[in-house]
Amino acid sequence: MSGLLKRIGLAEVYNPSMLPVLRPGDRLVVKYGSRARPGAVMVLRHPLQHDLLIVKRAVERRSGGRWWVVGDNPQVRNDSREFGAVPEELMVARAWVRLRPPSSPDRGPRRSPRA
Repeated sequence: MSGLLKRIGLAEVYNPSMLPVLRPGDRLVVKYGSRARPGAVMVLRHPLQHDLLIVKRAVERRSGGRWWVVGDNPQVRNDSREFGAVPEELMVARAWVRLRPPSSPDRGPRRSPRA
């Protein structure tokens, strides 16, 4: 298997924190090991519960290599507004393409916004 294929995976969105861009049930094709950059949708380990993976948007890099991450849905606060800036080593993958479930009215692959 090529090195690139080893770095590609799937992640599923489970909660509404990224609405309206990502919905529960959406799947993301992700690139493991890709660096965060402002505006990118990232899969990361929750800083207070490392066995939990979450999907957030990287907003800005702060001092000490930490990232401010937020959900696109301002009503859901399980992001840096709640737990502060996240160490870069908790960033697992960057979203590349969003896949909607077959039952979704606008299903089909789409480039992840600013991925």
